[in-house]
Amino acid sequence: MKELFDKVSLKCSRYVTTSYSTSFSLGIKCLEKPLRDPICSIYGFVRFADEIVDTFHDYDKQDLLDRFKADTYKAIDEKISLNPILNSFQHTVNRYNIDLDLIEKFLYSMEMDLTKTQYNQSKYEEYILGSAEVVGLMCLKVFCNGELAQYERLKPYAMKLGSAFQKINFLRDLNADYVEMGRTYFPGVELNNFDEKEKLEIEKDIQEDFSMGLEGIKKLPKSSRFGVYLAYVYYYALFNKIRRTPSSSVLNKRIRIPNQVKFSILFYTYLKHRLNII
Repeated sequence: MKELFDKVSLKCSRYVTTSYSTSFSLGIKCLEKPLRDPICSIYGFVRFADEIVDTFHDYDKQDLLDRFKADTYKAIDEKISLNPILNSFQHTVNRYNIDLDLIEKFLYSMEMDLTKTQYNQSKYEEYILGSAEVVGLMCLKVFCNGELAQYERLKPYAMKLGSAFQKINFLRDLNADYVEMGRTYFPGVELNNFDEKEKLEIEKDIQEDFSMGLEGIKKLPKSSRFGVYLAYVYYYALFNKIRRTPSSSVLNKRIRIPNQVKFSILFYTYLKHRLNII
């Protein structure tokens, strides 16, 4: 029975989520139960694509990504895949009518990582759109559960929140992206001379995205609000830690939030949620 295979596929997506990201796992667990598996399926799909371009250095990344892309569309069209991550993803795509254009933009941004090493403003915005903003929109499709008017109203906020998260990832991973992979995402920034002025400009841009993203969180359905707000609080804590870190240190080490602090964030966020502060 395919029902059993679908359950196994979802378990694989859950395992990928918990294995790769403590913070997102906590956020997903704070969504209402019917939303958890669809969001895990999106995370699993995104994570596997990201692994191809960021990790599999001893393999033909272009060939792997091309096959992954072809298998993704085939899974969506046929409503099945023997790749359990793609099988659970196609189920979510078909159930929530996730636009193929969002998936195309995401996969194109992954392909950009195979060739682009420096980004001008236009390509930077294109990469942010594909790698982060459309992922937020995929999740928003699930959160709105077919309410198209609500989805359209919340789209700009979801995109800004995804943008903030991705830009923080860029700052957090400056060393790995630049030193190990030769990538420079921030346009006009010369990382050999990365200084406080440039760091402050980037932080100002992120703060603007965060402010709009928080407005959108307050408008989300109750079923998803707490989980998304937890992700916001975690990333904002990471953002504050980066702001307190000198530019030279940001370039030379990866900034992290210890797991014990993540659980403290969960407790603090839960209290705010229960008190209807958010």
